[in-house]
Amino acid sequence: MLMRWIAVPALLVAFTGLAYAAECPELLQGSLQKLRAKESIDLCQRFAGKPLVVVNTASFCGFAPQFKGLEALNQRFKDQGLEVIGVPSNDFKQESKDGAETAKVCYVNYGVTFTMTEPQRVRGDDATHLFKVLASQSSAPKWNFYKYVVDRQGKVVANFSSLTKPDDPEFIAAVEKALASPPLVSTP
Repeated sequence: MLMRWIAVPALLVAFTGLAYAAECPELLQGSLQKLRAKESIDLCQRFAGKPLVVVNTASFCGFAPQFKGLEALNQRFKDQGLEVIGVPSNDFKQESKDGAETAKVCYVNYGVTFTMTEPQRVRGDDATHLFKVLASQSSAPKWNFYKYVVDRQGKVVANFSSLTKPDDPEFIAAVEKALASPPLVSTP
């Protein structure tokens, strides 16, 4: 009898995990470490079903002032469910090797409140899974501050070059399209 009480909850947890995996878009499978924190971000748990802007960043890039525009975008649309994810990368040789310095640039210099991860590879075979899927759905980042707008289904709506500022009308239109996308449908 005791075995049933243990087995039933264990089976429920196992099947819930399978349903959860089925509901998680490929883009969000995996986790990334949060910038200057011990915690890891389970991308599916945190972002599934939410419209996203994903940006590869670099602290010492000439486009770094876009952090302010990205934060303004975050503040403007966060109540509508938008999540902004900044992913520092040294793939273009403009990111600090020191996470504390990266955090200072993001949080202190630019007042970033949106999610930032520890530096990741964003191009090539060593790219983190998130960026491999972004590249397969659109293209790999061509430089720092390359922006991806992702709908609630985990599909890239549009991608934008580093030259596109976060307040650009076409970029805002893509964000609004992602916000208006239908919610992620769970499988029965």
